[in-house]
Amino acid sequence: MTEDRTLLRRRDLLRGATLGGGGLILGGCDALNENAAFRSALRGAEKLNQMTHRALADRAALAPEYALSDISPVFKTNGSLTGTSTDYLAHLANNFADWRLRVDGMVGNPIDIGLEALRAMPARTQITRHDCVEGWSAIAQWQGTPLRLLLQKAQLSPRAKYIVFHCADNYGARPYYESIDLIDAFHPQTILAWAMNGETLPVKYGAPVRLRVERQLGYKHAKYVMRIEATDDLSKFHGGKGGYWEDVGDYEYYAGI
Repeated sequence: MTEDRTLLRRRDLLRGATLGGGGLILGGCDALNENAAFRSALRGAEKLNQMTHRALADRAALAPEYALSDISPVFKTNGSLTGTSTDYLAHLANNFADWRLRVDGMVGNPIDIGLEALRAMPARTQITRHDCVEGWSAIAQWQGTPLRLLLQKAQLSPRAKYIVFHCADNYGARPYYESIDLIDAFHPQTILAWAMNGETLPVKYGAPVRLRVERQLGYKHAKYVMRIEATDDLSKFHGGKGGYWEDVGDYEYYAGI
């Protein structure tokens, strides 16, 4: 119950009830939202929030894991229900037989890896709770390839700071994307999931692979991942704030829980 209340308080911050959480959009304060100095102050508070959370929390601590009996009978779908790009739809029609995940950017050995090869790598299975910023939670079992193994295989540059996930779905004219820092990228529970509840990952939940970054709120868990790019600078991607929802101003970049 205490954990649930904490999540609700964080959601209140993200939805704009108070100032303390970071780079927030305060829905009832439109005049302040349009003030550049005020928005700059909020962005500064967001960075402070991330720094404080990182300083106080054990970076290697695991998110809670559950028993098979705890799996939720219903796991709501969030975001897009399918990828929409031409390439994705062609892969979907072919049951992803020719699909390849690209890992590039600031790496020494860019790779393209198919779904079967991805499944053949060492995998992790975890039963975790998905906490959505909109106020719902659900528990599911996820199986997938630890992200760190792919980054190691691609020979991640020591100059890289962030990992960007390019997705196959669009919101209006905007492509969906997300990003995380290297602390989350190398966390043992951060995986590219290709199975859910013991079955092949369904399309509505992000097939063929989706990100599971278990110490972050649900909007960071990118679906329909097509490309993973290592970078030292998020400002050059789309709106420059590290993710679709961050760019449009709805949620903050750091969603650690």
